[in-house]
Amino acid sequence: MPDNIFDQPTIPPGASGPSGSSGSRPPRPAPPSAAIDALFPQLDVLEVIGQGGMGVVYKARQTGLDRVVALKVLPPDAASDAGFAERFSREARAMASLQHPNIVVVHDSGQMGDVYYLIMEYIDGTNLRAIMDGERVPPAKALEIVSAVCDALQYAHEEGVVHRDIKPENILIDQRGRIKITDFGLAKLLEGNARTFTLTAPQQIMGTMHYMAPEQVEQPLTVDHRADIYALGVVIYELLTGELPIGRFPNPSERSTIDHRLDEIVLRALEKEPGRRYQHASDVRTDLDRLSNGATRGHAPAAAPPSPPAGFAAATAPQAPAVSAYPPRRPGDKSTGAGYLLWLLGLLGLCGMHRFYAGRWVTGIIWLLTGGCLFIGQLIDLFLLPGMIRISNLEAEILARQYAASAGVASQAG
Repeated sequence: MPDNIFDQPTIPPGASGPSGSSGSRPPRPAPPSAAIDALFPQLDVLEVIGQGGMGVVYKARQTGLDRVVALKVLPPDAASDAGFAERFSREARAMASLQHPNIVVVHDSGQMGDVYYLIMEYIDGTNLRAIMDGERVPPAKALEIVSAVCDALQYAHEEGVVHRDIKPENILIDQRGRIKITDFGLAKLLEGNARTFTLTAPQQIMGTMHYMAPEQVEQPLTVDHRADIYALGVVIYELLTGELPIGRFPNPSERSTIDHRLDEIVLRALEKEPGRRYQHASDVRTDLDRLSNGATRGHAPAAAPPSPPAGFAAATAPQAPAVSAYPPRRPGDKSTGAGYLLWLLGLLGLCGMHRFYAGRWVTGIIWLLTGGCLFIGQLIDLFLLPGMIRISNLEAEILARQYAASAGVASQAG
């Protein structure tokens, strides 16, 4: 075994790296399970289940407790500076303090030789990225996922921990459909200290570019919990549309058949200025719940009315929606229509007076007559027609009652 378990053969010079460009530096391959197993006598390391910029994740069995866990081994590059051990200790304690049903639990952490590791809860499932790559997530399911993420973030923020790398890859869904956020290893403690304590060196930008808030790129030392809310907005947009909100992006409702009221929620989460953004993840959850509950009530199927007796079909016909050619007006419709009418009449009157005094008296009179006709028509629409409809409905009701009374007398006489 080599002195360093990460010392593995690399791609020869001139070969294409992962990006396909010649000469690019390839990532170090994950150490084999056997090499890791030798470092952890308390574990039975089974297989590699993930690899990323922050290390390699193995599936392992904790023999003493007979439970399956996830072992995350950080790459040695992370410990290249003298202050890493202290930062790692701080972050590990912060991660282990988070106990929430939507956050992956950290059971243990430490150092074995030159290897820093985390022992975490094992999630038997997949991440949100794999689900999104396979199929379009239905809007209702997307909102359910986002609501769980909001709950987890709100809890972590109240505990003084910022994730700083919210993205679909870090949102896990197990076989029972439970949502878990992982990789709080990139988190930052909100202790009021001017220095940034992270797993990377101070002042280093952390996160994934497309999901990073503008302030996370421009001023990484001043990032607070609202950066997570921006990243959450990116995740929501991508869930609903299948696209990233890059450049001058359209509203989500323009890319997918969803409730247009979601646009306001998503766009507010994506505000570039932190002060204009949602200030708390719980606020996002509240607005999503309000919209979801309202949509449920608004689209509930109406109960079918009971069938009337055969003799009443004609009498009750005027009460049916046959008068829907003049739909009921919402409060304020009349005043709004009258306001538009006055504006139009004023415009026509000004045009008529201008032409009258300009010597075009015939044209001016035509303008004034047109305005008068519109005024009379609006009066009929606002006042006379609704009254006529009410009278028609009243007559129908009276006829129906009279018919019912006569039918009752006839049946008693029989």
